[in-house]
Parts: sequence; C-alpha cells; structure tokens
Amino acid sequence: MTKYIIRRILMAIPVVFLMVLATFVLVHAMPGGPFDAIGQRSMPEHIRILLERRYGLDKPLYQQFFDYLMNLLRGDFGPLFRQPSQTVNDIIAQTFPVSIQLGLMSVAVGFVLGIPLGIFAALNHNTPIDYTTTFLAVIGVSIPALVMGPLLIYTFGVKLGWLPIAFWGADPPFILGFLPKPTADFWSHAVMPVFSIGTGMAAGIARLTRAGLLDVLSSDYIRTARAKGLRERVVIVVHALKNSLIPVVTILGPLLAGAVTGSFITEQIFALNGMGRRFVNSIGEREYFLQTSLVLVYGVLLIFGNLLVDIIYAWLDPRIRYD
Repeated sequence: MTKYIIRRILMAIPVVFLMVLATFVLVHAMPGGPFDAIGQRSMPEHIRILLERRYGLDKPLYQQFFDYLMNLLRGDFGPLFRQPSQTVNDIIAQTFPVSIQLGLMSVAVGFVLGIPLGIFAALNHNTPIDYTTTFLAVIGVSIPALVMGPLLIYTFGVKLGWLPIAFWGADPPFILGFLPKPTADFWSHAVMPVFSIGTGMAAGIARLTRAGLLDVLSSDYIRTARAKGLRERVVIVVHALKNSLIPVVTILGPLLAGAVTGSFITEQIFALNGMGRRFVNSIGEREYFLQTSLVLVYGVLLIFGNLLVDIIYAWLDPRIRYD
C-alpha cells in the first residue's frame, strides 16, 4: 500500500502541473484586465502600464507562468491586484478553514442520513417504506442548493426566526488550523448552509446504499450465512453492509471535493467568507493569481479524495490489493 500511495502521488504531479498551466492560460485569455478600470471609470493608460510592470503582467505569458511556478515552489501563491496589503496566501488562510468545515460537515450529514435511509429502504424492499424513502431521495436529488438555501432561509430564518440567515459563526483561531470551536453560535449559523448541501448528498447516498445492499443480499454467500443460522443483524452488519458500501465509497472523493468546490452558490447565499465566494468574485476582478491558486487547491483536494477512496477500498474488501 505504501508503494502504491507514493506512486499515486508521483503520478499526480504532472496532472497538477497541466491543471495549473491550463488554468493560467485560460484566466489570462479572458477579455479585460485587472487594471482596466477604477470603479466605473477607465484607468489612465500610463498608470495601467506602471501597475502591469509592477506585477510582471507586461512580460510574455510563458515568462509569467515560469515566475508563478517558481513562487509556488517557495510557497508563495502570488499578490492581489485590488488589495495590495494582502496576498493570495492570506486569502487562502482566511477562507480555506470555512470551506473545508462546510464541506466536511456536509459530507458527514450526507453519510449519516443517507446510509441508514438506504439500509432501511433495502431491508423493506417493495413496501410503502421503500417507496416513500425512494421518493424522498429523488426529491432531495432534484432540489439543488440554489433552491434549498433560499427555502431554508425563508422558512427557518425569516418566517420562524429560529436560525441566523448569514455568516458562518466561527472565527479564528481554529483547532488544528481548520476545525471550529463547537460553540452554540457556530452550530446555529452552520445548520442551514450544511443542510442545504448535505440533504442532496444524503439523497444520492441513500439511493446508492439501497441499490448496493439489494444486490449484495441476493448473493450466494448471504444465503449461506443465513442457512448457517446466523442472526439477521449479524448477516446484514458483518457480511452484507461492508461490500454494499463499496459503490458509496466510490463517490466519497469526488463528493468531498464537490462539497468544497460546489459550495460557490451556498457561500454566496449565506454570505460565508469561503474559497468559493472569493473565487467567484475573483473572476470579475481578474485576480489571475487568486483564480489559479484556488483551482490548484481544489485539484489537490480532489486528488487526495480519490486516493482516500482507494485506501478505504482495501479496508472494505481484503481482496483488493495495490502492491
């Protein structure tokens, strides 16, 4: 397994390089530039030239990319054009904890709700319980966070007044650099953003769990276990559940990365200071270094998530070997 992990990390290096290269070229290909205007007015030509020279934007594109790579190797993600007092490193340090907290909690809600519902539906196959659970799962998958977020705000924030409708509720310093302090204020702020993403995940996970468990329950080794007189709970938990979760684990990596990268809309709706919100704003501001660096962070998260899935595979099914 150790050799496999090292091999996967080495294989990820050219992938990350190509991803950064493509992003760098595309963001520079967008019309307009970071210094074309000051608010609603055009920036004077001589000032624009001086600013572009200051940040190296007057150099050929290949030279700019090479300089960016050299800065990356030193741990420097680059400057901000509109906020010279801050750097991209500062923005990532401020926003990454919020996005990763939102993503991890949303995935946790998805699995905590989705797996039991899927098991419950599979064990009550072709009954009203199964039909109801499946119907709710389809509804959950069909409602995106773009719709779920405002619905939650209107219901629990505006009409009932139970929950705050904006901001995250957790401020640094964070535990281990990214974990929030479990205060009542944090939980009240986190409920609606987390459930706006997590409910859709739970619906998809429930459907996968139901399908996987139904397939496993019809296997020969399950019939053999029952024929031996094992209790039904032992058959389900020990013999059936682990194998049925393999399709669910398959989506864990993309799901985790998707929870972080797909929180663009949710962070905008709930006014969260996360990477998704800053990424959306950076497009209009033509913050080249910020856009490229955030894509790099998202790509690394996706690669790490897929590697984590492969490791969990080997734990769930001992027949899977990578060495």
